[in-house]
Amino acid sequence: MFTEKEGQAVPQVTFPTRQGDQWVNVTTDELFKDKTVIVFSLPGAFTPTCSSSHLPRYNELYPVFKEHGVDDILCVSVNDTFVMNAWKDDQEADNITFIPDGNGEFTDGMGLLVDKNDLGFGKRSWRYSMLVKNGIVEKMFIEPNKPGDPFEVSDADTMLKYIAPDYTAQESITVFTKPGCPFCAKAKQNLIDHNLQYEEVVLGKDATSVSLRAITGKTSVPQVFIGGKHIGGSEDLEAYLK
Repeated sequence: MFTEKEGQAVPQVTFPTRQGDQWVNVTTDELFKDKTVIVFSLPGAFTPTCSSSHLPRYNELYPVFKEHGVDDILCVSVNDTFVMNAWKDDQEADNITFIPDGNGEFTDGMGLLVDKNDLGFGKRSWRYSMLVKNGIVEKMFIEPNKPGDPFEVSDADTMLKYIAPDYTAQESITVFTKPGCPFCAKAKQNLIDHNLQYEEVVLGKDATSVSLRAITGKTSVPQVFIGGKHIGGSEDLEAYLK
């Protein structure tokens, strides 16, 4: 069984990071001192659950965490800085600070370095999340010690429920658009006016018209989804929000 380290200080580690064309050493003091920080750690960059669920939801909920006193959200993985930088660019996760624990020192210090030799990964991090205040671990959510890669308690919504138990998270919103579309601009502005965050999927960049038709049965844009429900175009969205 893994041991929680609530009430203890995070390990003192220096992370070599690549910023632009320079090597920059980042210490745990710089990351945690006098700050309230969420850390979520996972087995590897670009892996399926990490890319499809774990990372995107923390990135999406960052403004909500910020409202509730969180200064930074760190994603830690036993990968080198080049891999972590490439993953950040691929995910467009600008709200997250990516920490390359390439030697596994931080993860080992947390007691969560595990053997993934069966997958050809070598030593990696077990999946977990924690809330750290001024370098001291206040709360940890460690995935259960069972085969595979469980993803049950280290997610962003579980952390949000701990930090702000009465808060109801906004349903996820996606808007299919294309460049130069005035109705798309109107729909996006309507969401902004209602203080609603959304993800934009741009045809020709993020998706094709075939994808749009397959998902919505429509060929026109915008097409708006809220909480998995297809709302429709800009006028449908306006009626929905009223």
